[in-house]
Amino acid sequence: MKIAFATQDKVHVDAHFGWAKSIVVYEVTPGSQHFVESFEFGDKLEEDGDEDKLAPKLEAIQDVAILYVAAIGGSGAARVVAMKIHPIKVPQPEPIATILDKLQAVLQGTPPPWLRKAMAKAGERVHDFEDDEVTP
Repeated sequence: MKIAFATQDKVHVDAHFGWAKSIVVYEVTPGSQHFVESFEFGDKLEEDGDEDKLAPKLEAIQDVAILYVAAIGGSGAARVVAMKIHPIKVPQPEPIATILDKLQAVLQGTPPPWLRKAMAKAGERVHDFEDDEVTP
């Protein structure tokens, strides 16, 4: 599944979604993780009420399952969720590599329901044990 990170330095999740200089995308599976691509955004990144500046960022993340950000505005979050992307706020700057390692470890075990849903969006086959019927 593809995971996106809002970043200023391409190493840490340290950017507000609307103000991010870059969005980097990785592919993560239980057995691997690799860089897919980086999207660069320049010029006017500060908060100014201009919702149109989100359009290129939304297009960049259209096929990801999860978006990690330092912060995200209400309208940006609504638009991300409407695209069936799960936004996750990181409370303080954290290395992207650390997040990838943690996520990969969770994928090797039993992912929580929200992550199984994100994996399903990514087209991965996910067995939802809660839907199993129990017959006596």
